[in-house]
Amino acid sequence: MSGLIKSSLARKYVMALSGLFLVIFLVLHVTINLASVISPDFFNEASHFMGYNPLVQFIMQPVLIAGVIVHFVMGFVLETQNKKARGSVGYTSYKGSANASWVSRNMIYSGLVVLAFLGLHFYDFWIHEMTYKYVEFNDQDPTRYYAETVEKFAPFWRTILYVISFVLLSLHLWHGFASSFQSMGVNNKYTPGIKKFAKAFAVVVPLAFAFIALYHHLNPITH
Repeated sequence: MSGLIKSSLARKYVMALSGLFLVIFLVLHVTINLASVISPDFFNEASHFMGYNPLVQFIMQPVLIAGVIVHFVMGFVLETQNKKARGSVGYTSYKGSANASWVSRNMIYSGLVVLAFLGLHFYDFWIHEMTYKYVEFNDQDPTRYYAETVEKFAPFWRTILYVISFVLLSLHLWHGFASSFQSMGVNNKYTPGIKKFAKAFAVVVPLAFAFIALYHHLNPITH
């Protein structure tokens, strides 16, 4: 029994660490994307640097992909364990929403939607980038990124799909970001402040992403 408990704690710890790693990626990603609204030239420069820097392409990018895979695999494993645990306790002892919020009880579903969104995002941007550079072998064009980004948000359906995905990302972060610190055993005088920061982050960052998508949809490039 103690071995099972330790194994479960280890999985929660790995999931928390991978989640915090992905939060760092979100900060970097939203910062660069906001530049597309403020300064297209700077956005082009930053995107070109990220797209051709060897450290980013061959170290950070594979690590990011591995972090996504680990985080979601651990989520599925822990959800399966939780369902088995609830089943063994029985309906008379499990009180559903009395023990946890709706968001925390449905993390697996918001996570699945976020995962599907990441698939769309990879298709829209990462696969396009890999094809542009390594399949078609196009010459470097450091000014292409802004136009390509705006073009992706031209279809109304894609923009709405992104916005909905960001709302669900917010719900996922609302519980997940704060609980990551709890899973890692952080419990001190800074805990209330950490929770407030995590809740604010869960609202502000997805809202910024949604704003970017809507802004580019409503401000297409005119030729």
